[in-house]
Amino acid sequence: MTEPSSLPYRPCAGVMLLNADGHVFVGRRSERKGASEGEGRWWQMPQGGIDKGEEAEDAARRELWEETGVRNATFLAQTEDWLVYDLPAELVGVAWKGKYRGQKQMWYAARFEGAEHEINLKPRPDHKAEFDAWRWVPMADLPALVVPFKRAVYATVIETFASLSLE
Repeated sequence: MTEPSSLPYRPCAGVMLLNADGHVFVGRRSERKGASEGEGRWWQMPQGGIDKGEEAEDAARRELWEETGVRNATFLAQTEDWLVYDLPAELVGVAWKGKYRGQKQMWYAARFEGAEHEINLKPRPDHKAEFDAWRWVPMADLPALVVPFKRAVYATVIETFASLSLE
């Protein structure tokens, strides 16, 4: 078994996309063998890896588009520091081809400025669909929807961006 402390964290960027009512976009993870979340039908905000040489905000914008089709969003804020989570022991050495122990994430809040028909979960070229369904939820509902090992990060994101919600 891979010793988790010997592995680095995967750099990642995430987006809390807020609609005009202050609700947050969540997508239901497509069930995929070997997914980093393990088995289950979890919901999450758009997020993904930062490519080598890519700035975190550029990665956040790219991931938002790749996973949701959304381009009409105004970025409002970001977390001050990287937020980190560790994978559970059974996923270390499995998720992300065994290269990482978890993720370090920079999170961004953005206001959705488009029409809902812009949201398109069909995969972009050379990608698999990340989500198979989506909805808008109150910020407070997020921790109960996400895979348990990401809940502390989501709680920090909520605390950081709470003032942006209209609730």
